[in-house]
Amino acid sequence: MEKKIVLQDVDPVDIYGVNNRLFDMLSSRFPKVKAVARGEEITILGPEEEIEAFEDKMNKLMTLHRTKPILNEYDVDALFDAEARNPEEGMVTQNIILYNNDGIAIKARTPNQQKLVREYYSHDLIFAVGPAGTGKTYTAIALAVRALKNREVKRLILTRPAVEAGERLGFLPGDMKEKLDPYLQPLYDALQDMIPAKRLQNFMEEGIIQIAPLAYMRGRTLDKAFVILDEAQNTSLGQLKMFLTRMGCDAKFIVTGDATQIDLPHKSDSGLLRGMEILKGIKGISFIHFDKGDIVRHPLVTRIVDAFDKENVD
Repeated sequence: MEKKIVLQDVDPVDIYGVNNRLFDMLSSRFPKVKAVARGEEITILGPEEEIEAFEDKMNKLMTLHRTKPILNEYDVDALFDAEARNPEEGMVTQNIILYNNDGIAIKARTPNQQKLVREYYSHDLIFAVGPAGTGKTYTAIALAVRALKNREVKRLILTRPAVEAGERLGFLPGDMKEKLDPYLQPLYDALQDMIPAKRLQNFMEEGIIQIAPLAYMRGRTLDKAFVILDEAQNTSLGQLKMFLTRMGCDAKFIVTGDATQIDLPHKSDSGLLRGMEILKGIKGISFIHFDKGDIVRHPLVTRIVDAFDKENVD
């Protein structure tokens, strides 16, 4: 099916953005639709339902323009984020957190992922612990990206301890950043799914999104920030305390970890479970325990975890 939309009484650049940036963002949310903007005319090709949905978003964007002359990327994101919220309660409906760069919905797919999303609204500090593949970190990062896009926070900070997992940091090539980047790569991967590459690069250059080893958190006060500590099982109790006491005003902290994958020389040095025990019962802190039923990677991952558990291999 083909349909044309003609803009009236508006400068197309105000709607499309410079170099069609806003139009391209909108179009990317509809992978089944081919949309071409030339001057005041937009040509749309694709399934009828998708075309209608695309047209609805364009109409809403033009309506918004009447009250907000200068549109930006956040306004385009808000068109879709609104679908993921119950306007009366501010809670996520249909388990949608946000949409990735291909326009595909990122959802809380398992009961504990959904619990993590719910707890976000009522707790400023959340511990999410459990085995690999349960989506702990990915769900947390999706919440953080949405909070940043909705301007609920000013900064997004992702950190993890630079602990060796069977490899030697000193033997890796390059400067300190190049040595540390392999430890932080899983965090980059998640962000690259959710934020266009150029925009992500700009955010990082401006310090709006920061990815750094845990040691770099010392001495900082993190106000109006969404901060995620990943791989927290590799922190000592002292390091965990140091991290948690960085929390400033209007901040959200999520700590993720897997107590079965401790890479410290002595597993007893891990402060994650001990820290959770110390903090148990403090109002404003939530503890979510993911399990094998939450594994969302390849089906073999669940069987692999089971097999190693039977042999008591950590």
